[in-house]
Amino acid sequence: MSKNILILSSSPRLGGNSDTLCNEFMRGAIEGKNQVEKIFLRDKTIYPCTGCGVCSQYQKPCPQKDDAAEIIGKMLAADVIVMGTPVYFYAMSAQMKILIDRCCGPYTEMKNKEFYFIATAAEENEEIMDRIVANFMGFLDCLENPEVKGTVFCGGVWHAGEIKGSPKLQEAFEMGKRA
Repeated sequence: MSKNILILSSSPRLGGNSDTLCNEFMRGAIEGKNQVEKIFLRDKTIYPCTGCGVCSQYQKPCPQKDDAAEIIGKMLAADVIVMGTPVYFYAMSAQMKILIDRCCGPYTEMKNKEFYFIATAAEENEEIMDRIVANFMGFLDCLENPEVKGTVFCGGVWHAGEIKGSPKLQEAFEMGKRA
């Protein structure tokens, strides 16, 4: 059965290491006959949440005029959400965190979603992914019936292109194919 898959790539570098893993996941998901869209957050204008309460208290659209509402609408429509991030100081990128924070009002509508997490870091310690997943779980714990279906972490890659030849690329492709 074909799924609607949304990939959120939060690398600030087009072709960066985490973005490359997202591309491999996408290639696998397309080969698996899914409908796939990748959004490169760097190319979008997403302002930080101001905490005004318009969305959460009054259930009205966010008054900020940026790309967040469109992206969140796609998150709501997706069956599967892939969240890709480089690791900065043992946390997700600011681009990803800003988007998550903007889900403040409509998060209650995000139900029964499957999630995949993709991360890359300069440090090789695999336990870094536990910290990243914990960051993401702060978001998922607020959703109704989310399911983490898989994670891919590639350490030891800092500068763009250092991921070339890594077996993690194949792992991301296979995970996408199974999505």
